[in-house]
Order: sequence, then C-alpha cells, then structure tokens
Amino acid sequence: MSAFRTLDSAELKGKRVLVRVDLNLPMDNGKVTDATRIDRILPTLNEISGKGGKLILLAHFGRPKNGPDEANSLKPVAAALAGHLGKPVAFATDCIGAPAAEAIAKLADGDVLLLENTRFHKGEEKNDPALVEALAALGDIYVNDAFSAAHRAHASTEGLARKLPAYAGRTMQAEIEALSKALEKPARPVGAVVGGAKVSSKLELLGNLTKKVDFLIIGGGMANTFLAAQGKKVGKSLCEKDLLDTAREILKNAAANKCQIVLPLDAVVATEFRAHAPSHIVSVDHVGDDEMILDAGPKSVAEVEAVLGAIKTLVWNGPFGAFELEPFDAATNAVARFAARLTQEGKLLSVAGGGDTVAALNHAGVAEKFSYVSTAGGAFLEWLEGKVLPGVEALRA
Repeated sequence: MSAFRTLDSAELKGKRVLVRVDLNLPMDNGKVTDATRIDRILPTLNEISGKGGKLILLAHFGRPKNGPDEANSLKPVAAALAGHLGKPVAFATDCIGAPAAEAIAKLADGDVLLLENTRFHKGEEKNDPALVEALAALGDIYVNDAFSAAHRAHASTEGLARKLPAYAGRTMQAEIEALSKALEKPARPVGAVVGGAKVSSKLELLGNLTKKVDFLIIGGGMANTFLAAQGKKVGKSLCEKDLLDTAREILKNAAANKCQIVLPLDAVVATEFRAHAPSHIVSVDHVGDDEMILDAGPKSVAEVEAVLGAIKTLVWNGPFGAFELEPFDAATNAVARFAARLTQEGKLLSVAGGGDTVAALNHAGVAEKFSYVSTAGGAFLEWLEGKVLPGVEALRA
C-alpha cells in the first residue's frame, strides 16, 4: 500500500480541523451503552487538541430518512464524549451553515465541537459537491479517523478529503498499517479464518482470499455448505444447497492457487437450536438426518491449531459455531485463545474484524491479546474482499 498522509506532517496549531469520526454508537434511553468507538478515537482527538488545533467533529448517526429528527441526533453523544475526553464538548445543531459557523467562531485553540448528524443532509450519502463546499468552508484541514466509514464515498468521508489538505487520524493509520501487514505485505505463511452463517454473504471474500493466503480455514454454518458440496450429509444443519456448485468452484480455485482449504473433521451436533441442548460429537461423515451441526469438534480444533502453529500471519472473520449459545462456543473460544497465546509469544501477527468476530473474541476474553482487532464491519470486509476504499484512497500522499 502506497504512502498516505498522517498527523505527523500536519500543522495543527490554530487551525480549524474537521475530523471525521465514527460515533454511530449503541444507545439506550439517550445513554451510550458501548463506548468502544469513542475510546478508539481518543488518541487522535487528544493529539489535535494538545497541539492547539480547533477540533470540529463530523459524524453520522443511524439512518435518518427525511432530514433532522430527534431520534437520530448526535446531541446525547456530546456528553458521553466529554466524559471520556475529560473536557467540554460543544454542540452545533447543524453540520453546515450559520449554526456550525457561529459555534466554530467561539472555539479557542484546543477546544472541541461536535456538529450535528451529517446524514440529516441528503447530499452526504450522494457526495454532493454543494455539501462538500459547505463543509469545507468550516475548516482549514481535514482528518479522517473513521475507517469504518471509509468504504463509502460520502461528502464527509471522501469529498472533503479531495477539497482540503487531508490526513489519516491515528486510528485510521493504525487500521491501514495493520491490514497492510496482514495481506498486502504479510509474513508468510498466511492463514485466514472465515466463519459465519452463509457462503452467499462472503463469496467475494472467499474468492479474494484463495488468491492471497496459504491456508483458508472455513467454519460456522458456511462450512456445512462446503461439506455438502463434497457429498457429505449435514442433516438439518444450515446449508445453502443452491450454492454447492459455487462451493466446488471455490475449492477448485483454491487448489489452483495452492491455497489449502481446512474444513471441519468432526462436529458437535444437536437436534435443536438452543443453549445447552443435548449434544454429542460425530465425524462429519456421520451426521444424522435429524441433527444439526452447531460447532466444530475437538479434532477440527486440533487441526486448526496445528495450522496456526505453522503460519506467521492470521486474518480472522467469523466464528466457528453458534458461539452465542453454550456449549457451542467451545471451538471458537479454544481457537481464539490459542491464536492469542501465539500472538502474545510473538509467533503470530493476528488481525481480526467484523461484528460477530469482535463479539466472539470478546466472549473468549482475548480481543485485547490479538495484534489488531478492527471495529469496522463493512469496511473491514470490503478490504478483505480486495476492494478499493474511497475514504482511504483519498488520503494517499
């Protein structure tokens, strides 16, 4: 990945710094219930404020349909942000025009202002030049610290970066550097874990990874489709029978690219989908007609751990089983903890991302022990799929 501009080369003192952040946080009765995304952007905000920049934050919230509405206002987030920053955060009732300009005029060096939801303007998602102009008029330089929105060519993610001197924030920088190390210029051999429910949602991902990695470990419900494609009976398991030919094509392409596919050898099966349902372990060759595969078995875990012991770089997206339901979290927990241990021992570079993945690694208690865990969903997946991310491209030096 070619060089991109970072805060190392930005003159910040006295400047109006428009910073695109991700504050699309889970809320309950006006209170933030998970502040992970706030914690991620604090290094960037503290650095800009500490160097005397006037921090003007741009963010979206929810999916408002018809302009401003109270349910999608960012105003409650300002208070939560102030608590984590340890300093006041002013709020403007619009992200452009007089409300924004007047609030900015009151800022001293190092002060922080949050502008109202960018998606209250239809021009945001259309990357409307008029909205880009109106936003650009509010700042001297632009910083993007929202990798999770970098796959969208919106006014506040891509348009502004083309209009003002643009830089990557520290979170964006860390994300790009971690992902580059994992797939652009990785230490080999490289392995990827791809789990989750459906092959159909990850066709492009699987296709790209067979060209990039040495081992592709497939788990979760999608593994059932591959097992069925090999002629194995999967009983009542989740299985996309209309994609069996597609699965065979992926297996064929992987072989042509010298990518070894790793599928389950055994499985934990039950006759009903619920926590603590009676279950037992069977070979994947002996799944009963009334049984469903809900987790990978111990032989499968041992094989995956052997692969992890042989590789130097790991990319992880998706769980091995129904990890939300005990005891069907066992395989995901075991492999996650093994990967974390190798990482802590300096034997493995581990990069993980995607909503279910972050939840699964937190469930296993090891998210902080991986080299890097991305909180981005769609952007992380699109990067794994080999797609160009407009918000990243706009930051290239």
